[in-house]
Amino acid sequence: MIAKLKAASLSAAHGIGVAMLLLFGCAIEIAHAQQAPAAPVQNKTNALVEKINANTLMVLTAGSGLTYGAFAADLATVLNDGDEFRILPVQGHSAFQNVRDVRYLRGIDMGFVQSNVLGYYRRNNLIPDISEKIAYLFKVANLEIHVITRSDITSVEQLRGKKVNFNQAGSGTQLTAIDLFSFLGIKVDEVNMRQNDAFEMLKNGEIAATVALTGKPSREIVKLKAKDGFRILPIAFDKKMLGDFAPTSLTHDDYPDLIPAGQTVETVASGTIMIAYNWPKNSDHYRRLDKFVKAFFPRLEEFRKPPRHEKWNDTVLSTVLPGWKRFEGAEEWLKQSRDQDMHARRDQFEQFLASRNVSTRTLPESDRNRLFEEFLKWSSSRF
Repeated sequence: MIAKLKAASLSAAHGIGVAMLLLFGCAIEIAHAQQAPAAPVQNKTNALVEKINANTLMVLTAGSGLTYGAFAADLATVLNDGDEFRILPVQGHSAFQNVRDVRYLRGIDMGFVQSNVLGYYRRNNLIPDISEKIAYLFKVANLEIHVITRSDITSVEQLRGKKVNFNQAGSGTQLTAIDLFSFLGIKVDEVNMRQNDAFEMLKNGEIAATVALTGKPSREIVKLKAKDGFRILPIAFDKKMLGDFAPTSLTHDDYPDLIPAGQTVETVASGTIMIAYNWPKNSDHYRRLDKFVKAFFPRLEEFRKPPRHEKWNDTVLSTVLPGWKRFEGAEEWLKQSRDQDMHARRDQFEQFLASRNVSTRTLPESDRNRLFEEFLKWSSSRF
């Protein structure tokens, strides 16, 4: 009897074991079935992540409502193409901080700065390897210095000893204002705040003036009105400013509610440039910057049309920033563009001569080149 019970128990245990194995096998099959689609989904997600990151460039602006932000917004509006290409504006603290962030901050591809701010870094050795690690892509335009004051102040000399806002400490505007008043030989009581706060304090008489470095017409300054007690002071250009500033002017068309019709306010300007970290040519970061060059440079004319910022009309891509390296991809694009233009002009030259039944094949090479140079000068004077 005991033997029979043992046999029955073994048989039952065997049956249970077989059943458990079958259930375990089914569970494994179900698990495999559930996991099977996960690999393609994960691969697809990974591919999308790589694509988005490979085609997105983060561009540093500075402040709110001023020119850098408008430039970056224009770049995004015109160039963005879904996941294929994307400009992502990032609001930085200041033009001064932008230089440090482009040099050191991970994830930042490009940034707007002032040329005199770069010079300040190099003169003071604030980033020892700045000449090697920072490259410029192009100069956007000059930004005008606006010294905005109350209507009872008519000259910059009257600001001596008074409270003048230089914008936030460490900003490009602050450095520019320090340089400006140093050139002018006028000592003021510097205060530091954002422009919107300064406009309110100026209106209330708590400060005498505020300095704004921004492209004309500034979308914030254009809101100010002479009838509310605001005025833009004239700044006379001195030859000792050359290299740091350039002479320019503001007109009634720029600020119709601040400058009377037919009048001009003389002032000075500083150059705005786009900079990037000087990445090695075979890096992913370099390829992103090169993609930006190939997307933006050929389409500059689109930026010269409303409603884009008026300063794009002043952009000359080939403008050289003395003493600084240009991003290699930008240099290559410009060289290729110059070569293509020269080939086109050479073809025009040949057509020009052919239309007059002139053959240069029998001419010496020196005479042929001389005629071509004369043609270039002639055509440049006409167009």
